[in-house]
Amino acid sequence: MTTFKLLATAAMGLESIVANEVKELGYETETENGKVFFEGNERDIAKTNLWLRTADRVKIIAGEFNAYTFDELFERTKEIEWEKFLPVDAEFPVQGKSVKSTLHSVPNCQSIVKKAIVERLKKAYHRNSFLDETGPRFKIEVSILKDKVQLSIDTSGAGLHKRGYRLDQGEAPLKETLAAALVKLSRWTPDRPFVDPFCGSGTIVIEAAMIGQNLAPGYNRDFDSEEWPWIGQEIWDEVREEAEELANYDQPLHIVGTDIDHRMLKIAEENAREAGFADLIQFEQRQVKDFIATEENGVVVGNPPYGERLGEIEIIEEMIEDMGRVFAKHPTWSIYMLSSMGRFETLYGQPATKKRKLFNGFIRTDLFQFWGERSKK
Repeated sequence: MTTFKLLATAAMGLESIVANEVKELGYETETENGKVFFEGNERDIAKTNLWLRTADRVKIIAGEFNAYTFDELFERTKEIEWEKFLPVDAEFPVQGKSVKSTLHSVPNCQSIVKKAIVERLKKAYHRNSFLDETGPRFKIEVSILKDKVQLSIDTSGAGLHKRGYRLDQGEAPLKETLAAALVKLSRWTPDRPFVDPFCGSGTIVIEAAMIGQNLAPGYNRDFDSEEWPWIGQEIWDEVREEAEELANYDQPLHIVGTDIDHRMLKIAEENAREAGFADLIQFEQRQVKDFIATEENGVVVGNPPYGERLGEIEIIEEMIEDMGRVFAKHPTWSIYMLSSMGRFETLYGQPATKKRKLFNGFIRTDLFQFWGERSKK
């Protein structure tokens, strides 16, 4: 087994959530903006891809150095032992980004890194002709920040939010990774009722069910690194078998998703069925002002509409006022709402216990947290 420097990428505002997940899996971490670094071997690459709920991708750091000229970028890239990662037939597209750096032309940086890797591989594999790139895919990224170059290899392929259960979605779907983060931030436990009153295509309630039964979010999907010859299928089989043993399919759950749009509820039901939760998640057509609960100590997590046009904003403001009134009747319930509405607390009728800045895509939002009183029962 080889030890690699690994990187779990995170959306803005989710770094600490991703870092906690990585720590819970048994690794020591270092965190920067959008990045959680840790060390691991081939098995750890498979394990973290399978289990990380809130990270975007898992990458291998192949090399780091400073470069101020294209010649430096070429030569330092060529020094890296790419043959340890890439077989002779590897497909290796190169993507790039550059921020506050002398080498600011991203297309040129991508091209130079590609040429340097080709030169290294041709020499290592004694090839005079071109490399046909018909084999497994190794997506390379050249990232330059203030002249420091970081070269990484994406082990995930499609982003980790692609769980494989979303058959359809609405106009503004919440990413599965952000939905899982909202559930984790609520500190919900599977012995408590859970409700999403704006469930849309069902992402939050499905992620809650996966957390509640301790199901690995990547269990039913493929990863680019599954095809890499130096990891081997037996490692992937092992981590999937381990995930199956850790799953708690017998854990009873009380999870409800409601929405006013019957079409979205139909999509949510189909997505839940695909995820294996057809009988575990209840879906009901209902407005938030008609929220009812007979149990105590529940958790509500929602992503209400944001509203872009004037008429929509007025409707949403009224809906937030309704929310404040109806949830006030359930003081033991904890409420977590992701909203871009600056006046949310005023409309809701009470200050949030805590606010957390998050980004839903490129939309700046706050997670307004209203912690419930724990009942004496």
